Amino acid sequence: MPTKTVIVGSSIGLHARPAAIIAEAVVNAGVPVTLSVDGGEPVDAGSALMIMTLGAGNGAQVTVASDDEGALNTIAELVQKDLDA
Repeated sequence: MPTKTVIVGSSIGLHARPAAIIAEAVVNAGVPVTLSVDGGEPVDAGSALMIMTLGAGNGAQVTVASDDEGALNTIAELVQKDLDA
């Protein structure tokens, strides 16, 4: 499965608001996407709760994985943005 490693851009990390925005984008894409941190198990990026379990703070490296290149790039861009602004 293709992957892209990006840096979390939200100032507080992947807490409730950014997680909800990312999960909604995954659901709208209609394809499986996972997120993981170094050494951690991948989680379903279509679930805000699962995203929050990563504990990914600002500046953390997160790996986005999906067989759909469009979804992969869209979610990677969202993870890199400051979604708290």
